[in-house]
Amino acid sequence: MRRSSLSTAAIRGLRLTAGAIVTSAVLVGCWELYRRIWMSAGWTWPFEVNSTSMPSVWTILKSFWEPAQVNQPALATILFHKTLFTAKEAAFGFALGAIVGFALGVLLAQWRLLQRGFLPYVVGSQTVPILAIAPMVVIWVNPKLPGPLQGWGAVAVIAAYLTFFPVAINTLRGLQSADPHAVELMRTYAAGNWAVLWKVRVPTSLPYIFSALKIAATASVVGAIIGELPSGLQSGLGGAILNFNQYYSIQPEKLWATNIVAAALGITFFLLVVVVEKLVVHRAPEHVA
Repeated sequence: MRRSSLSTAAIRGLRLTAGAIVTSAVLVGCWELYRRIWMSAGWTWPFEVNSTSMPSVWTILKSFWEPAQVNQPALATILFHKTLFTAKEAAFGFALGAIVGFALGVLLAQWRLLQRGFLPYVVGSQTVPILAIAPMVVIWVNPKLPGPLQGWGAVAVIAAYLTFFPVAINTLRGLQSADPHAVELMRTYAAGNWAVLWKVRVPTSLPYIFSALKIAATASVVGAIIGELPSGLQSGLGGAILNFNQYYSIQPEKLWATNIVAAALGITFFLLVVVVEKLVVHRAPEHVA
């Protein structure tokens, strides 16, 4: 039985890998075909296509192995270290936001009065643009952080700000979706609120929570990159994007390469959550039985 399940998982993994390769090849082909047709025909709608506005995929890939600037290492080396720095910020912010969001969702689910009074403010917090909040967070948080967190800790808080909302809302929705008959059965055994929460409501809410974590994983990367801009940090991808944006008119491929790396980081975070979901949700009590 175990061998068959492993072989099935291996086949599924191969199919997913093959699908990703085929999809990437199709996207690259469409990019190059669009670029060639628009440049040869001289069309300018919806925008003029040239080597600056839409560089070829080969030019972008080749830029990874070229020096980022004069007397500097290859762009791939620089982006690798910057990606690690941004990943550290995003991971810390993701963990912080997930914990806060889950705790907030539990509190709102347990006390309806708190939910009615506090939930509108939770929703309203996400209507304020993150670019308007980020400078305030840097000023408020940075001076109070200990040495190891000084500087990038404020960026992690900004990433957590984008992370906690979907986790809180989906946790609340998942906890409220528990089977009323199961809850009533627990009540007949004189189970308290916390026993019902951990034995019935939390296992039921796992699919909702992991759906939120997938969204929050990519949002944490976006929050970390945006948070680096007002923080003045040059060690992460945000600093690289800001730097290469200044040279876009003469070296557009470097900004495109940085964007690809940022997207890859977000996809990696997403896939890690998917892997954890496969391990946790399939072992939940309702699946084990």
